[in-house]
Amino acid sequence: MMQSKAESIAYDFYLPSELNASHPPERRGIRRDHVNMMVLDKTTGSVKHDKFFELDQYLNPGDILVLNNSRTIPAILKADWHRKGRLLKKDTEIRLARKKNDSAWEVLIVAEDVKAGDQFCFGGNLEAKVIGEVFKSPLKIVQFSIQGRDLIEAFYSIGEPVRYEYIEKPWKLDYYQTVFASQPGSVEMPSAGRAFSWELLFKLQRKGIKIAYLQLHTGLSYLLDDHYEHSPEDHYEEFVIAQEDMKAIMEAKSSGGKVIAVGTTVVRALETAKRTSILSGWTNLYVNAEYELQLVDGIITGFHEPKASHLDMLTAFVKEKKLFSAYTIAIEKNYLWHEFGDINLII
Repeated sequence: MMQSKAESIAYDFYLPSELNASHPPERRGIRRDHVNMMVLDKTTGSVKHDKFFELDQYLNPGDILVLNNSRTIPAILKADWHRKGRLLKKDTEIRLARKKNDSAWEVLIVAEDVKAGDQFCFGGNLEAKVIGEVFKSPLKIVQFSIQGRDLIEAFYSIGEPVRYEYIEKPWKLDYYQTVFASQPGSVEMPSAGRAFSWELLFKLQRKGIKIAYLQLHTGLSYLLDDHYEHSPEDHYEEFVIAQEDMKAIMEAKSSGGKVIAVGTTVVRALETAKRTSILSGWTNLYVNAEYELQLVDGIITGFHEPKASHLDMLTAFVKEKKLFSAYTIAIEKNYLWHEFGDINLII
């Protein structure tokens, strides 16, 4: 059963700052599919060390990999802040958090005392008006002056990708995309899939490993306030699974193959679809040690920072003690963390 409004296990550990991957592998002289991979046996807790390009050695014909094809959008915008026609501040930072509809978004405005009715001018014909706020959250709801595809294209023309303090340089948006990303909408990169290359995907398929895709647009994970408790159940994300992909996943499962989710986003979407029999909608599913996985057998993911709620999800795959013993080894072996870092296969 899913634990309601449960607190995170909040597992804390010391992560040396030099293990925060600040550069994409390609800028470190490494192909994206040649990052390090730690393979964790979820039953025994034993670990092996390899390169991600050797992923096919740990999967069998009939297994199916499920990837998130959402494409990262440049979600940090700058605008002039106006109230009743008066300029309050130039170049105010606005971070997109979650799409509400074709013209309205939940956003994090990096400024104090923002009020309903305030307007933000981005230049050209793009403006936004604050029309509300998100209950018990620092997020505001804004209505943009254009909508749909035109709005997404405007974001691409004026925005830059979300990056956190461990990313030292403003890398171009291309570094925040997976090679198979096709549907724009993620505020932050679905980073577990970043290490895949087309060569590796073809290599896996030649072995008889199936590939399926779904779409889940990731929201803003950090709201720049360490005192704000952001439960996974407060974090709604929109997903779509094509009927033919879900059919392939279920057929692989029923035939004895393993369903391997590439990223926590895929786990959320697949488990929500299995529980509800709905292939599109919103999910706030909180997966933790008390949750019994119904569809997913293994996960490909990055290494998650201390106290991250993603660690809770991993304890649904492997016992907490085994997981954090493996993390201790990963630190000793200098694995790299975050979206430009190394990969953890739990199977």
